[in-house]
Parts: sequence; C-alpha cells; structure tokens
Amino acid sequence: MNAVFHPQKEFSTHFLGCQVVPQRDKTLLRAAEELRYQVYCEECRFLRPEECPDGRESDEHDVNSAHFAALSLQQELAGYVRLVHPDAIQTFPFQNHCVALLEGVILPPAAQSAEISRLMVRKDYRRRHGERPPSGVSTDEAESARAHELRNPSPEILLSLYRQMYAYSLRNGIRYWYAAMERSLARILARMNFGFQQIGPATDYYGPVAPYVADLRVFEYQLSQRNPALLAWMRSSCVLC
Repeated sequence: MNAVFHPQKEFSTHFLGCQVVPQRDKTLLRAAEELRYQVYCEECRFLRPEECPDGRESDEHDVNSAHFAALSLQQELAGYVRLVHPDAIQTFPFQNHCVALLEGVILPPAAQSAEISRLMVRKDYRRRHGERPPSGVSTDEAESARAHELRNPSPEILLSLYRQMYAYSLRNGIRYWYAAMERSLARILARMNFGFQQIGPATDYYGPVAPYVADLRVFEYQLSQRNPALLAWMRSSCVLC
C-alpha cells in the first residue's frame, strides 16, 4: 500500500482515500476482497461463505468497476467501495433486483452513469453512537444509531471514499450515481450534503434497500450553497495509491 498521506484539516484527518488499480495494487485489492468476504459472507450473510472458499469475495462486475479504498494513518484498510460501469447492454447490477421504478422516473444516459456498490467499512472502524462527525458536516445521531451497522460508516471514511469517486467521475465523464441503499443511509448522506433521489420501491437486495440516483451537477450546486468548503475539498487534487 504505497500511499503518501496528506490529510485534510477539516474533513479527513485520519484517513486517506485512494483508487485501487488491480494491475498495480494487487496487495491492496486482495485486502479489499478479504474485507468484502468478512462483511458480506461472515457478518451479514448476504452471500454464502462456501461460495468464496478462498476467503475473498469478488464477482463478475469487478472487471467493469473502478475500486476505491480508505486507509488509516497506519496504512490499514478501513473502507472500500466500487463504481460499476454499465455492462454490454447498458444496464447496472441494481436493475437485476430493483426492477420497478416510481411513476415518472426516467433514467439518465447509461454512458454518463455508474453504480455505487459494495460500500463497506471494517468493523473496528465503524462509527459508534455519539461520535462527532468532521467539522462542517452535520448529522443526526438518533437516526444514525438506527441505521444498519454495515451502512453506518465513520463520516471521515465515507467522505474519503466519496471524494475519490467524485474525482474519478469528473475524469471519466460520469455525471450520475446510482445506489441501492437503506432509507436511513440516504437520510444520513443528505445531512452530509450528498443528496440522492429515490427512484424505485424498496426491495430485498442484500437487505431491504431502494434504488436512488444522484446528479453530480445538482450535488455541486447544492454543496456550493450549503458547504462551499466541502465542495472545494472534494474538487481538490486527490492523492492516489
């Protein structure tokens, strides 16, 4: 994990986000797959452990994804997420499970979109009830306490991962993010100024979740009005592993 650490004073003082390039970062990618196994197979039982006999979780979407990690000051893997690009028929993983859409919803162009997937934080780095978010980022502790543990990451880790996804999206012409998530997480993200719009009813897709979409241009405008310092940090140069 050859990362050079440059923490930001206000928004991420304990973690560095970076892109994981499979051909280059083999050790870090392996650690991410092991974390995916721990969370999805052992903790949450979304997948059967026997489907991953080597203790690493991966799937057919990995080759069509950009991978991101959050590292601690000690260079430990603390969190992981991926952005899945559309497949050959211009669809995304969530569409295999969330088949219904709300009335009037029109999906944005697939070529300008990606799906946030496998968002997770290592167990010992998850935020405890009562922990304060980074300066300048608001949240609701009562609601966050009700959120599923898997989807209740440390605010700094979440910001580090989202910053990397945002930088990657700007470089690659991605304007829209899909995400299948619990309503509680969507509300937490909204309070952290990451607004997603629900586009379909809840269904069982690794737990009870609903599909959401975010327009990054809308996100940028809203953030410029509500928290311009956070937007400037999101837009600043990102240090890659």
